Amino acid sequence: MAQPESREDPEDLLELSDDTRSLLEANDLRPLWEVEDDLGNETADLEADIWKWEDIQAAIDGIERDVPIADLPPGFQRRVAVPLNTGGYNNAISNTIYVGVQTVSPGETAPSHRHSANALRFTIDGNEDMKTVVAGEEFPMRDGDLITTPQWEWHDHVNDSDETATWLDVLDLPLVLDSLNTRQAFENHELERQPVTKSQGYWESQYGRARPTESTEESDIPGPFRGNREATPPYRFSWQDTVQTLRQRAENDDPDPHDGYSVSYVNPATGSPPLFPTMSFRAQLLQAETDPHFHNTVDVYFVIEGEGVTHIDDEAFEWSERDIFVVPRDAIHHHEPDDEAILLGMTDRPVFESFNLYAEAEPR
Repeated sequence: MAQPESREDPEDLLELSDDTRSLLEANDLRPLWEVEDDLGNETADLEADIWKWEDIQAAIDGIERDVPIADLPPGFQRRVAVPLNTGGYNNAISNTIYVGVQTVSPGETAPSHRHSANALRFTIDGNEDMKTVVAGEEFPMRDGDLITTPQWEWHDHVNDSDETATWLDVLDLPLVLDSLNTRQAFENHELERQPVTKSQGYWESQYGRARPTESTEESDIPGPFRGNREATPPYRFSWQDTVQTLRQRAENDDPDPHDGYSVSYVNPATGSPPLFPTMSFRAQLLQAETDPHFHNTVDVYFVIEGEGVTHIDDEAFEWSERDIFVVPRDAIHHHEPDDEAILLGMTDRPVFESFNLYAEAEPR
């Protein structure tokens, strides 16, 4: 009678002598066949998740009520509620993108500092007298405005109005601190408010559609960091202009089957995406259900307007205005607006494209 075939994993049949095992352990070594199963499993699995605005609002109201900015430790004088992914990340929404909801009360200043992380602010509740000061210019924070805070630029947030201001913070901190396991450079300004040395509109005049004849010197964008991408300058994308461009797309072009009508926030220095070398941003107008697809990058969404549902694998996440939700890598997903909706989309796709690793497909 023929013997049945062994169903044991071939690797389970491999045995090392006690001497070899002791030698490996004494020198912090492991054989490849034992290491490979752990590769890619040293961090928690990112999960699809949603944070409802009513819960975020209650949390940030409580933080604002309990903790004045002046009482916070130097370097952390920002009053922020941070969404944490239920997959096990204890510090951010994913291992590459950090999102927070920040408030500054009337009369308060979030003191000036600078860091190596790329960052932006997307205004949720703002007004003409709420300003983010970046590289010497005051940028008004009106609803829907997106303001860049590039690497190593001094920035502070000043609320001269009589209403609390609220915005979305987005940084690439987890990519640098966790995924790359390196440090970020950080420095507090000697003054609470940096000196305003440029008139409003200066940075737009240097990088808008009509630009100075002479080329902008590299030193105009400070920072000790170098790479193969053009540095991102300080810039304010007004929501009024962005939504007008979005509407023009909807009136004249065909929608993308997966993203509807969308416009990218481009690097003003190049006129092309991505906005930062590590993160890309887009405004999406959804007027109909989109087709399913998946990709190997993380997408984070903030609902600017409207209501709907996003189907992620086998789950349906219902969202409404100001909710935040995340689509994990390789998750099949599509959007289904109730009527019409506008989303702010954020992704770490530029990181993967830099290494020729980006992949996208439709389910079979």
